[in-house]
Amino acid sequence: MITTTGLTKVYRSGDREVTALDGVDLHVREGEVYGVIGQSGAGKSTLIRCVNLLERPTSGTVTVAGQELTALAGKGQRANAALRAARSHIGMVFQHFNLLSSRTVQDNIELPLEILKVDRRERSRKALELLDLVGLADKAKAYPAQLSGGQKQRVGIARALAGDPKVLLSDEATSALDPETTRSILQLLRDLNRQLGLTVLLITHEMDVVKTICDSAALMKNGRVVEQGTVAELLATPGSELARELFPVGGEPSGPDRTVVDVTFHGEAATRPVISELSRTYNVDISILGAAMDTVGGKQIGRMRIELPGRFEDNVVPIGFLREQGLQVDVAGDPAAPATAAPAGALVKEGAK
Repeated sequence: MITTTGLTKVYRSGDREVTALDGVDLHVREGEVYGVIGQSGAGKSTLIRCVNLLERPTSGTVTVAGQELTALAGKGQRANAALRAARSHIGMVFQHFNLLSSRTVQDNIELPLEILKVDRRERSRKALELLDLVGLADKAKAYPAQLSGGQKQRVGIARALAGDPKVLLSDEATSALDPETTRSILQLLRDLNRQLGLTVLLITHEMDVVKTICDSAALMKNGRVVEQGTVAELLATPGSELARELFPVGGEPSGPDRTVVDVTFHGEAATRPVISELSRTYNVDISILGAAMDTVGGKQIGRMRIELPGRFEDNVVPIGFLREQGLQVDVAGDPAAPATAAPAGALVKEGAK
């Protein structure tokens, strides 16, 4: 549904150049919720603004719903009209709502329809329908100043849906909200994704957002995508930085002759007492150094760091048992210990093209 190829954005000021995007390749499948995560300055917001060409890329291509938007940019009046028509099918939700304080909630939602020259009766019908969809049917005549932050963002989402978009872009839509309101907005986005078949591309710096709502994710650093894949694939990939950030575990070995193992649970294995089975089967004392469990996409997923007595060569059989149970197992700090191979195509890392 959304594809960028070799996307580059360079800002120039006098003799100074700043590269905000450096050859970004991204593929968002139809109907999924895709999260792009990274620290401030990583290039996330520039990326999402290039997807709908609010920012014109320096080079590379952007294709949305089979239409190459970059081919329409700057090619005359007819092409610009085609670009505007293509943009009407891309909704955008902003961090700070961007509502007009002088217009009522209903009028704010009708604004994009006014620009598209939709007649007044149809505008009103559509706005009221969208307000009901986002749970604000009783706020049509209210003004933004009379709303809470979460309500303002719901209005922003309703406005983004006014043009019946196929794609919804969200630029840090929850970062200005409290945790409880954030959860309600994320649930709304997921509900809209399922009810309307929307493809959602969201930008965030919060790992909890990825865990709560995203089917797939990409990690950005210094204007580049350094890894991407489905959340399940990322968690099952040895050495994934995103997996470590999503489910951080820590803990140091208690002595020199100890083997520290990071175990990732997903699928059916997440609900089975695998560690206790290991202890009983091989009569081995296991120390749990750290653990993180959560629900991702309706499934329980987690990581655990455990300590086994003895060196790696003494624990080949117990580690093999864990792998036979369908667990991702990585031995920490032992170069002689092989990591479980990642599934084919599971993870795209920087330079792996």
